[in-house]
Amino acid sequence: MSLVVSKKRNGRTLPTMTEDFFNLNPFFGSSLLDFNGGFFNEKEFTLVPDANIIENENEYKIELAVPGLERKDFNVEIEDNMLVVSAEKETETKHEDKNYRTREFSYNSFYRSFVLPKNLVLDKIDAKYHNGVLAIMLPKKEVAVETAVKKIKVE
Repeated sequence: MSLVVSKKRNGRTLPTMTEDFFNLNPFFGSSLLDFNGGFFNEKEFTLVPDANIIENENEYKIELAVPGLERKDFNVEIEDNMLVVSAEKETETKHEDKNYRTREFSYNSFYRSFVLPKNLVLDKIDAKYHNGVLAIMLPKKEVAVETAVKKIKVE
C-alpha cells in the first residue's frame, strides 16, 4: 500500500503546461505571459517542500527538505486519517544608523498533507528535524488476515 500525496500549488494540484513552458521567473521575476491572471504569481512567494516517501517492511518514512527552519516552527498533526505537516517562520532585521534606517521582514509558511494507510501504529509516529530535513517515521502494524469461516452443509 502506498501513501497518497497532496501538494497544493496556487490552488491547483499541478501547474499548467503553458505556465511551465513560458515561465521566465528565474530571469525576469514575474512572468510576462501569465495565463492564470494577474502579474504576481502566488507560487513565487510560497515554499512547498518536496517529499521523499520511503517504505520498508517495518515503516514508512517521509522526508521533507526544509532548510532554514527550527523545530519550533513545525506543526505535525493527524486529522481524519491525514498526516498534516505545516510550518511558519517570521524573521525581522532592523538596522539603524545616523543617516538611514532599515527594517526588513519576511514570512514563510507551507502546508503538506498525506493520506495515511490503515496499517499504521498511530501512537508511535515520530518526527525528527536534523540538518534541514524533517523526517517522519510511520511504523506499520501487523495486519492479521482474517479467513472467513464457511460452513459446508453435509448431505
